[in-house]
Amino acid sequence: MGGSAQNPGTTGPSGNANGDTLSATAGGVKYYPPSSSRPASTGALKPMTSWTPPACWYAPTYSPAELQAVKEPVWAAESTGYEWDAEQRKEYLNEDDHSKDFNKDKTGKGYWWGPYVNKSYPPGWDSCTRDYFWVDTGAAPPPDIENVITPEILAGLAYNEIRVPSTKVTLAPAGPTKVNLPTWAWLDSAQFKPVSVTASVPVLGMQATTVAEPQSLRIEPGTADAQVYPASGVCTFVDGRIGEPYATGKAGQTPPCGVKYLRSSGDGTYSLRATITWKIHWTGTGVNAPQALPDGEFGAEQAVVVQEIQAVNR
Repeated sequence: MGGSAQNPGTTGPSGNANGDTLSATAGGVKYYPPSSSRPASTGALKPMTSWTPPACWYAPTYSPAELQAVKEPVWAAESTGYEWDAEQRKEYLNEDDHSKDFNKDKTGKGYWWGPYVNKSYPPGWDSCTRDYFWVDTGAAPPPDIENVITPEILAGLAYNEIRVPSTKVTLAPAGPTKVNLPTWAWLDSAQFKPVSVTASVPVLGMQATTVAEPQSLRIEPGTADAQVYPASGVCTFVDGRIGEPYATGKAGQTPPCGVKYLRSSGDGTYSLRATITWKIHWTGTGVNAPQALPDGEFGAEQAVVVQEIQAVNR
């Protein structure tokens, strides 16, 4: 899953999309707020392009003693073959003169870096094939290695952790919707505010904060026999809210956001889908100007009963 091409017998540190850290290793990513604080009614954003969150990356992983504890049991098992084990011993230990000894002489002065894998498995999770390599504290990783952890990668991981409120809209007048009568739709403005997640690698002093801001609501009535307001079906946020609450006396007015059904739903219902588009940007270590990420969306369906006006008992 996260192992290297040179080390098929072991697995690199793997990400945990549902937890607060990515493994109990040196370069684990921490998220704030943590996933445990998410309300149950929230959901994950779906990018509106082919963009996917980072699949794998390299970051500090083990101290010299920790890497030794990982490697030596693999060699002792002799399950990966003599030649491969010999190359590994030469790389990390150099048994001839013990000149390397997992770099124990540099303990506290750096880390062995290795691959981390995002368990949500977007395409490319298997592209980090480089085995563990040493990086001194404050030094840059080797320039030939791609996918080294950066604020931009952290921003993508933070994007993957953002959870936004349910998109159930309030419809009025109250009760079943009536044929040919405009139905007003709006969202609770208290819920729909910018949402942010910060991802960091404390050992590197590196972080990125990704922010999602609600932009618009798209209404799909669930039937072609309907008219939406506005005609595009897209209601924009104005002064922090979408739509306008219905009030007595507005039944004959055109709502700024809503729908008018032209045919009864009969004995069933129409599935109205409400989808919010969120604008995404990030800032992070060394990056003060907001950087764009692909817009995301989150939607939900709700059943709507539509009746003929003359069928309503008075």
